[in-house]
Amino acid sequence: QVQLVESGGGLVQAGGSLRLSCAASGVIFSINAMGWYRQAPGKQRELVATITSDDNTNYADSVKGRFTISKGNAKNTVYLQMSSLKPEDTAVYYCNARCRVTYYRTYEDYWGQGTQVTVSS
Repeated sequence: QVQLVESGGGLVQAGGSLRLSCAASGVIFSINAMGWYRQAPGKQRELVATITSDDNTNYADSVKGRFTISKGNAKNTVYLQMSSLKPEDTAVYYCNARCRVTYYRTYEDYWGQGTQVTVSS
């Protein structure tokens, strides 16, 4: 199975910065993309940023220019550098990996347990 472990959440004042980390481990044949999603109380989970295996990135309009997604030097790791944080960025942030565990399997989505980010005004 595939496990995703996130770290780096916490409490920060508006205008501050945080960096989230995610490491995927387990039986992984290949990863098509990794990304970050978030879910605020009473709201649906939404895309924050993704990065593909060939380094194409995609961002939600609400975080463009403030957040940066990148791959780590370690295999199957991804970071989310968050700057100029706003109270509306407060949410549980989930790491996602779209991967297949063998050559013959289709790509499936795997999720981390989530990490809380709270931005105070």
